[in-house]
Amino acid sequence: MGQASETKLYKREGAYIPRVAAVHDLCGYGKCSLGVAIPVLSAAGCDVCPVPTGLFSSHTAFPGWYMHDTTEVLPDYLAAWKGIGVEIDAVYSGFLGAPEQVDIIRGIYESYPNALRVVDPVMADHGKVYPTYTPELCQAMAELAADADVLTPNLTEAAIILGEPIGEAWGGVDIDDAEAARIVDALLAKGAKNVVLKGIQRGDGIIRNFVAGQEFDMFEASNEFVPYMLHGTGDLYCSALLAAVMAGRTMAEAVRFAGDLTHDAMLVSAQQPNFRERGVSFEPLLGRVSALLA
Repeated sequence: MGQASETKLYKREGAYIPRVAAVHDLCGYGKCSLGVAIPVLSAAGCDVCPVPTGLFSSHTAFPGWYMHDTTEVLPDYLAAWKGIGVEIDAVYSGFLGAPEQVDIIRGIYESYPNALRVVDPVMADHGKVYPTYTPELCQAMAELAADADVLTPNLTEAAIILGEPIGEAWGGVDIDDAEAARIVDALLAKGAKNVVLKGIQRGDGIIRNFVAGQEFDMFEASNEFVPYMLHGTGDLYCSALLAAVMAGRTMAEAVRFAGDLTHDAMLVSAQQPNFRERGVSFEPLLGRVSALLA
């Protein structure tokens, strides 16, 4: 087995700007999904090509949100890409609007067989499934997770992927190293090549992410625990991780960069009005993402 400090998933070539197909929803208010992925990856010198899985008026923590499911338009949307010869270096998926969208993502994989596959299985947190996710969609997401080059679940999402019960323990508290290793190993055994198990808390002021791959042993990347929850932090973490990967950084460097940026963005967010509702504020920190190319 190698080391995460040696493992690079993408080799940046000179002045070439890599293209990332970002398969996420577009949210009008409340920073998440494409509203996070586009600026963060763009700051890392990537050409972000959105594939909108749904249109939301706001994130779902607000009352009265509106959603438009884009599933019907995506086949024609992606066929038009083929017609003009679009090339893609990475496929980064997050929130999905319907089970059929998993088949659409698999079609993207077939069109771009050499593209890096990053799956953020956005469907649940703290023991609760998101309101738009049906059992069929959860199952489809679990199947997609097996195809990932990089998979970034929280504990609730990991339980769904593994077909295990969602209980209080899956909220992220008091999962010891041995249990974290069991979960990560089980996700690798299902087919994911690299796994980042996010957001493990033990009441000691630290939040832990456990990282392992088919080519390297598990290690822990941790940050100070920030005692409030913000919408969009998972999207920021995965986008920052992919930004570092596409900048040619190692997996160890990428997960630590993502954790540090997300932690610091949460501190920036607390200085904004109505920050708990608005979501994570990362804009003043985008210069740090650009510095990945230095």
